[in-house]
Amino acid sequence: MNRDTEGGTAVNGDMEGGTAVDRDTEGGTAVDREPESRTTVSPEPKAPIPVESTVLHRTTPDGVSWITLNRPEAMNAVTWEQRERVIALLAAASADPAVRAVVLTATGRGFCAGADLRGAPAQSRERLPGDVARTIRLGAQRLIAAVLDCEKPVIAAVNGTAAGIGAHLAFACDLVLAADTAKFIEAFVRRGLVPDGGGAHLLPRLIGPQRAKELMFFGDALTAADAERIGLVNRTVPAAELGALAAEWAGRLACGPTRAIALTKQLVNDSLTSDRATAFAAEAAAQEINMTTRDAHEGVASFVERRTPEYRGH
Repeated sequence: MNRDTEGGTAVNGDMEGGTAVDRDTEGGTAVDREPESRTTVSPEPKAPIPVESTVLHRTTPDGVSWITLNRPEAMNAVTWEQRERVIALLAAASADPAVRAVVLTATGRGFCAGADLRGAPAQSRERLPGDVARTIRLGAQRLIAAVLDCEKPVIAAVNGTAAGIGAHLAFACDLVLAADTAKFIEAFVRRGLVPDGGGAHLLPRLIGPQRAKELMFFGDALTAADAERIGLVNRTVPAAELGALAAEWAGRLACGPTRAIALTKQLVNDSLTSDRATAFAAEAAAQEINMTTRDAHEGVASFVERRTPEYRGH
């Protein structure tokens, strides 16, 4: 298997126009052929692996939705089916009052090595102008938007390499925790590609345009410690401690005033693209909405009564 685990895409075989294809075994590669008179038995086709086993999901009693990429043999390069499941799980988390926080993580040595184009719907015609832009809008950009638009706080627990769209998936999260062995790679330039998945939108807002350009122009691997130093990561911890810290942070969020946190997330995400008048108007509207919630009343009452608030998420 010839898998590119540090590029923007991870595929088997050659690529033609952004679509993964199997390598032609009749040209350029010698193959042994059975005599025509010999009868051969074709192996039984392998059953497709259900996406529920490659994107694990569980919700803990304290209201934390854990979404885990589970293709460690592929460094968790994300397939079309996995992408759609992650988007659906994030949408479900937004709508479920029992979910108060989300953790996005992975198994094995990689967090997400990029996009794996295998399993994408086959093209039924020659590619035309506009097809690539549409694919990006409906694919990578939808995935990143699902994280940014999730109404619950999302924590990335980055256990290993996050490259290409995998790095952007982490950077889109509200809080980023990383194992000290993790690394982040803006790998697109290594393959002569323009960054997708909102990278050119996210990075300048997180670390400024000059540092963003440095990462995107050179494609050098960034260690977890350096990512924390420049502000891409909130905390770096030994790999063995990552899961416990993610559970602790998610548990604290799950006990908080969920609607207030959701409105705060929206205000912060919009702050760098709006002028002061727009931002102030959005803040006033958010305050108006939040003051209708039970949790806001509980917060004020607990302060007056000098007790610990008991937030219910609504």
